[in-house]
Amino acid sequence: MKKIALLILVVLGISCGKEKHDLVVKANIKGLKKGTLYLKKAEDTVLVTVDSMVVNGNSPIELYSNLETPEVFYLYLDKNSKEEDRITFFADKGITEINTTLKSFVFDAKINGSEQQKVLEDFLLVRSKLNNENLEFIKEKFEAHKSGDTAKLVQIEKQHDNAIKRKYLYTVNFALNNKDSEVAPYLALTEVYNANINLLDTINNSLTPKVKSSKYGKALEEYIKNIKQQNAE
Repeated sequence: MKKIALLILVVLGISCGKEKHDLVVKANIKGLKKGTLYLKKAEDTVLVTVDSMVVNGNSPIELYSNLETPEVFYLYLDKNSKEEDRITFFADKGITEINTTLKSFVFDAKINGSEQQKVLEDFLLVRSKLNNENLEFIKEKFEAHKSGDTAKLVQIEKQHDNAIKRKYLYTVNFALNNKDSEVAPYLALTEVYNANINLLDTINNSLTPKVKSSKYGKALEEYIKNIKQQNAE
């Protein structure tokens, strides 16, 4: 019995000695031998480093952070050159795994972690198509302006304006359809922050209590409050 009690105390001592973290980011970067990784997040519109790691060889890469509610983090890679790449991801408590390559650090990134990340990826997939459409309109407007085709330029500008409205409405509808995800207020603050106050209010009022009490839920509430105060002055 004494041996068993001693074994239990040893196990408890080991577990208590290990520091527990809200967020663990495990990164696997194919081809990376040397460089520095930084885990960052936004604090009052400024990016701050919450953890960093110097990579020298094939040692496992793990970065840590405290986390009260789900929020967006950035994984920066400093390759000891003028270039600095970053991967954006939405994290929740637990483990987030990021697999990528040194050659295409951002574009090859595969992220496995929170439910919020999956929701954000669904949004980004459609937004990418809308952004490509936007670039196409800009190209067409430039060509019409260059050729002096005023009638075509007016037509393209009208189509472009409608495309921008569709992008706004898509974002608002996406947020409303995902009112139980912290991604909803995040999109309201980053994608449609300059939209009509009524649209922002609609998103805010649709949020579930859990999301309203999150970092971005509180920030959206405060943002709308400030706009209303400014409009009233």
